[in-house]
Amino acid sequence: MLRPLLKRTRRAMTERLDLVLRLYPPYLGAGIRVRHIAPDYRHIRVEMPLKLTNQNYVGTHFGGSLYAMVDPFFMLMLLKNLGPEVVVWDKSATIAFKRPGRSTVHAEFRLTQEDIDKVWLALENQRVYEPVFEVEIRDQKGELVARVEKTLYIRRKES
Repeated sequence: MLRPLLKRTRRAMTERLDLVLRLYPPYLGAGIRVRHIAPDYRHIRVEMPLKLTNQNYVGTHFGGSLYAMVDPFFMLMLLKNLGPEVVVWDKSATIAFKRPGRSTVHAEFRLTQEDIDKVWLALENQRVYEPVFEVEIRDQKGELVARVEKTLYIRRKES
């Protein structure tokens, strides 16, 4: 009886986060769209068409919009999967531009059980864990436009 309620609650939370991200002003302006959030927050897909509002001077995707497209997702995914006992923050990021984005671009975020297990194992032995996650931004043909590395800061909350 409790499981169906938890499933519905999780689904409602997923839909609400999706709505919040759809209405987030920087995403609206850049045309960034969250296309999929898995109910367990282990897979998210975002995309961004090339529009006047996200082009640079030479008519390709503006680098800041490409980065904004991938900014919060690993942090959100880890927060949802690790629960309220931990603090998760973005610590740093690098973006390597590989080719100009001239069409709709997309990024897929995946969090595995192994990733989650590594966090808990690390927090058993150290106060702070700073994992690095990577995501690729690809165009409609599947060609690599940019690669982003995100370093996160994770620690248990102090009682």
